[in-house]
Amino acid sequence: MNWYVEGPGGTVVSQHGAESGINPASVVKVATSLWALERLGSEFRFETRFFARGPVVAERGEVRGDLVVQGGGDPDFHLENAFLVAQALNQAGVRRVSGALIVSRNFWIGWENGSAGRESDPTRRGLLMADRLRQAWDPRRWVPSTRAAWRSFAVRRGLDAGAPPSVEAAGGVGVDGERRQGELLLVHRSQPLVDILKRFNAFSNNDIERLGEVLGSAEELAGLIAARCRVAPSEVRLETTSGLGSNLLSPRAVVALLKEFRATCDRLGLRVQDVLPQAGCDPGTVARFFPRLTSGEVAASLVGKTGTLVMTDGGVSVLAGFLSTAEGELVFCAAVPRAGGRLLTARRAEEQWVLELLNSQGGARPLPCASPVREPDEVASIIRVL
Repeated sequence: MNWYVEGPGGTVVSQHGAESGINPASVVKVATSLWALERLGSEFRFETRFFARGPVVAERGEVRGDLVVQGGGDPDFHLENAFLVAQALNQAGVRRVSGALIVSRNFWIGWENGSAGRESDPTRRGLLMADRLRQAWDPRRWVPSTRAAWRSFAVRRGLDAGAPPSVEAAGGVGVDGERRQGELLLVHRSQPLVDILKRFNAFSNNDIERLGEVLGSAEELAGLIAARCRVAPSEVRLETTSGLGSNLLSPRAVVALLKEFRATCDRLGLRVQDVLPQAGCDPGTVARFFPRLTSGEVAASLVGKTGTLVMTDGGVSVLAGFLSTAEGELVFCAAVPRAGGRLLTARRAEEQWVLELLNSQGGARPLPCASPVREPDEVASIIRVL
């Protein structure tokens, strides 16, 4: 196992193989989160616009023509958000589209697992997303997972689960939303970026890569890390902005990245646990992979990010973040390279290492939990124009 730990004032507490290059896996998401917060701001909201390409015939509850969805790059639009939009369309008197449901190429709904699962052809990908939205809007097309999502949504919002919203797109689906749009009907505004990032980091979802449409490429992110962490560009390699693929950083560079991330959070008035998962407070990969860090006296003392690759570069398990101890905060990165086939053993070793580190610093000092991880629609909103 390789590790690097700094204490208050940048003092080196412990290190082993701190300069060795490792694949940081999903710890890369910390860098992507920093980039997004600095470029867009913590309260930034993505907007998805819905247009009628044809007249709205109120007495028939119909858009006589196409309905166009102009995506704004929202990386976290899901079934629940589709239900919100369908509700708003129904409230505006729209229940049927005689033409097609047309989406732009920067509209996504549901998960893809980043570049690992993404349809590479942009037109086929767009058609898939349009079909997902069409299905979400039409209860006759629902599969069991859609029904379950609706029931959960309805209970959470106090709605009649037996009366879901419905919008039929009679003319199928298409992809050309960048062109003629028509009359604006409504705008869906996502929850704030800070909440989106917390969800992506808690569950380590690789669709954080979608932010690249707004921010830039993995190569640009590598340059940002090299400059901010004061390491040579040759010591940073990123294939993706999610941590998928072959990437390179040292444990020392990861700690420098975490310190830059904290500085950005401080400037924006955020706590690190507002953006990264906190053991014992939040669901996700930290809780699932490192259960001994989520309960008892150590609960709520770790805020961090996991990284896991099963096969790439021989597999790797990484845990990095902030530890609140009786003697002050520690910033650390621990990694087990070539862990493919023995990830459970690697995680138990990292978990024990963290517990021993806490004990060496007088024990844990729990931190207040941040707001819980929000559902994707929880603080999203609809602006009706029609």
